[in-house]
Amino acid sequence: MKKIVITGGAGFIGSHIAERFVALYPKATFVLLDKMTYAADIHNILPLVTEERVKLIVGDIVDPGTCERAVKGADLVIHAAAESHVDNSFGNSSEFTKTNVAGTHCLIEASRQADVKKFIHVSTDEVYGEVLSGTASEDTAMLPTNPYSASKAAAEMIISGYRKSFNFPVIIVRANNIFGIRQYPEKIIPKFLVALMMGRKLTIHGSGQHLRHYLSAWDLADALDLLIHKGEIGSCYNIGSAEGYTNLEMARMLCDVIGMNADEHITFVEDRPFNDARYALDWSRIDALGWSSRRRLRTDLPDIARWYADNLSRYEDVKKSALIPLRG
Repeated sequence: MKKIVITGGAGFIGSHIAERFVALYPKATFVLLDKMTYAADIHNILPLVTEERVKLIVGDIVDPGTCERAVKGADLVIHAAAESHVDNSFGNSSEFTKTNVAGTHCLIEASRQADVKKFIHVSTDEVYGEVLSGTASEDTAMLPTNPYSASKAAAEMIISGYRKSFNFPVIIVRANNIFGIRQYPEKIIPKFLVALMMGRKLTIHGSGQHLRHYLSAWDLADALDLLIHKGEIGSCYNIGSAEGYTNLEMARMLCDVIGMNADEHITFVEDRPFNDARYALDWSRIDALGWSSRRRLRTDLPDIARWYADNLSRYEDVKKSALIPLRG
């Protein structure tokens, strides 16, 4: 591959994909396209953009000219840009539709016109809605239950139309919740770590029994690389992990990592308008290609916590002076 485009490249997931792919493809040039919203950070990709073969384009995927400039001459587009925080989608749903649906449409149309050879769309396990028992396979119907997951499902419908009408070479991936460093502190792991470091209570929706599975950002990046070489064009692949925790279990685990008494730092608040009780994926399709998750959340958490302790100054709403030292 001569040119690879990664949207959302300065964000949490995108920067991990970029870091892995820049290392894996030393002869390729890269375009990292990012709107640089609050969830992105130039520090995430500073070691990359100092290389001559890596270019950052600051722009919005809803702008046709920006998309056309980014994908011109590209062999591969990895579309990881998205508005992704469910809580935000309840109060600002139109922005999710704009970015996740209209933005995806704009990007895929530009990619079609540029004759991009392969397009990988990063979706989410949330498009399946609640999975109260068993697991969801790639053939399970999409039943999204909130504005965020609805916008991601709608984006997939746009992509499906391009696949059928134009024989566009696309692969869709639906992944579990992603964990790792560099994630803006609004999702449960970084949000709770930062709160604990600032001596604040952990607020848990409802009973805290909502269950999510967690996948390393590095495992996701490795899965994407595998699919470039072995994935079937036009197919969808679940990318999952067996590590499932309720929100309450996660809060207690994070308290333990920081060295705090969970009972003293957890408080329960009113649940959001609708909160899926459980997500669970069947990832046997990608497993058959030779992929499996290698990293474990429990093992990685201490290093993740230390990263946030060392990088609190990155976030405008965090005061480093409030840091509580980590145990051990």
